[in-house]
Amino acid sequence: MTDTGDVMAKFNLKLRQNPSRADGTMTAEGGPGFTREPRAELFLLAVSNMVGEDTFYEGAAGRDARFRDLVAAVAVADPDWFARFVPWLRTGAMLRSASVVAALEGARAQVAAGVPGSRAVVNAALQRADEPGEALAYWLGRHGRALPKPVKRGVADAALRLYHERSLLKYDSESAAVRFGDVIDLTHPATKDGRQGDLFRHALDRRHKRHKRDNPLPPSLTVLAARAELMAMPVERRREVTDPAALRAAGMTWEALAGWRQNTMDAAAWEAIIPTMGYLALLRNLRNFDRAGVSDAVAGTVAATLADPGEVARSRVLPMRFLSAYNAAPSLRWAYPLEKALQHALVNVPALDGRTLILIDTSGSMTSGFSKDGTLRCWDAATVFGLALAARAQDPTVVSFSNASRVFPTVPGESVLAAVRRFKDGGYFYGGGTETEKAVRTHYDRHDRVVILTDEQAHWHGSADVAAAVPARVPVFTWNLAGYRVGHTPTVGNRHTFGGLSDAAFAMIPLIEAGSRDRWPF
Repeated sequence: MTDTGDVMAKFNLKLRQNPSRADGTMTAEGGPGFTREPRAELFLLAVSNMVGEDTFYEGAAGRDARFRDLVAAVAVADPDWFARFVPWLRTGAMLRSASVVAALEGARAQVAAGVPGSRAVVNAALQRADEPGEALAYWLGRHGRALPKPVKRGVADAALRLYHERSLLKYDSESAAVRFGDVIDLTHPATKDGRQGDLFRHALDRRHKRHKRDNPLPPSLTVLAARAELMAMPVERRREVTDPAALRAAGMTWEALAGWRQNTMDAAAWEAIIPTMGYLALLRNLRNFDRAGVSDAVAGTVAATLADPGEVARSRVLPMRFLSAYNAAPSLRWAYPLEKALQHALVNVPALDGRTLILIDTSGSMTSGFSKDGTLRCWDAATVFGLALAARAQDPTVVSFSNASRVFPTVPGESVLAAVRRFKDGGYFYGGGTETEKAVRTHYDRHDRVVILTDEQAHWHGSADVAAAVPARVPVFTWNLAGYRVGHTPTVGNRHTFGGLSDAAFAMIPLIEAGSRDRWPF
C-alpha cells in the first residue's frame, strides 16, 4: 500500500513549474527521458488509459499503479484542479473506468490528508446506474469493507440520482458483483420520496430473494408490475405482443425482448421495439433489421433518426462507429443516412489549426482484425480516423505509406465515408513492409504536428527514431492499432504514443497540446 506522503515526496510536487529533463532518466528505448509536472502527466495518462490493459511500454499492473500514485498526489496537492478534472474525464472524455478509479483513489488520498470535497467528485464520476455497484466492487476488492464517509455518501448520492425502475430492470443483473441491493445496504441512501423508497425495498428483496416469499410488489412500481405481467405470459403467446406502448410500459429493451421471446427476432418484433431504442442501439442493429425484413416505412424512420443532426449530437457517437455500421450493413437504404450522420458527427472531432501531417500505415500487417465483430481491420480504422481528422483540419496532408508512400488528395467538404471509398478504390492500400522513418522524412515539411496511425512494426532505415526528421518542438502522435510491445519512438517530450484506438482518441490531440501548455479543457 502506498503512503500519500511517500507519493508526495516521490513526485516533489511543484505544480507551477515547467516539465524538465530528469538526470539519468531513460526511456523504454534507452534514450534520454523527460519528466512532466504531475498534473500534466496525470492528464496525459488518464485520457489514454484503459484501466487494467497492457500497453507496449508498461504492463497493466505498473501502468495502473502509476495512475493511482499520480491521482493520490494531485488530488491532495491541487484539489480544485482535481475536482474539475474527474467530472470532465467522465462526461467530456467519456472514459468510465479511468474516472471511477480516479475518483475513488483521489478520495482515499484526500481523506488520509484531511482534504475535503471528495464526496462530490465521487458522485460526479458515476453517471450510469451500474457504476455505483462497479465503484463499490473496485473499492471492496482493493481496499476492503471500510468505506470512508465521502466515498459512502458520494456513491449514495449517485444511487439516489440513477436508481429508478427502468435502470433496475436494465442493470441489476444477478451476475453483477455488487447489485443495487448491495449498494443500498452499504451506503444507506435516503430516498427522495415514497416511490423510490418502495423501489429500494424491492431492490433489497431482489438481492436477498425475500420478494419470492412474503413481500409483494408495491403498487407504485408500475413498470416492474408491467414487466412481471409479461414474464408471466406463456412462452407460446409472447410472439403476439407487438404493441410498442406495452413494451415501453414494461421497460423492455431490445436485448430483454429477444430473451423474453425465446425465439428469433422477426420483423414484427423489431418494429415493435424500434420506437424505444436509443441511437447507438439502432446503429448497431441495422444488419439485424435487414435480415428480419423490417418494412421500408419503419426503416425510413430509423434512417431519419440516424441522419438527424440533433440526434447525432445527443448521442455523441463519433465517426468510427459509423464506418463499423456501414461495413456491417452496407445496403443502399442505410448508406445515405450513415453518410449524413457521420458528417454531423464530425462536429465532435476537434478542429486542428495550422498544418497537420497525417500518415496512415497500409502495410500488410495492418490487415489484422481491429473490431471484435470483424467489420473493421486495422487499416480500416486507421483510414477513417486519419480522414476524419483531415476533414476537420485547417491544412492537412494525408499520406498512405508502406514500402512506398503517396499523398492522398483531400477534397474540402467531402464526406468521410466517400473519402474512405475513394482511398480504397484509388489503390492507396499497399500491403508491403513498414518504412515509417522514410515516410516521415519524405513528407514532413514544417507541419505543426504529425499523426502516425500504425502497428509500429517499422523497418529500421536511417535513424532509429522514426520521428528524427521532425523538430523536437513539434508534437508527434502515434496510435498503435495492434498493441504490440515494441514501439517505434520513445514517448518523451513532444512524442506521444497510445495503444489501440477508441472513439475518445479523436479528442486527444488538441487536449494533449492544451495540457502541455498548462491549459485544461475543464
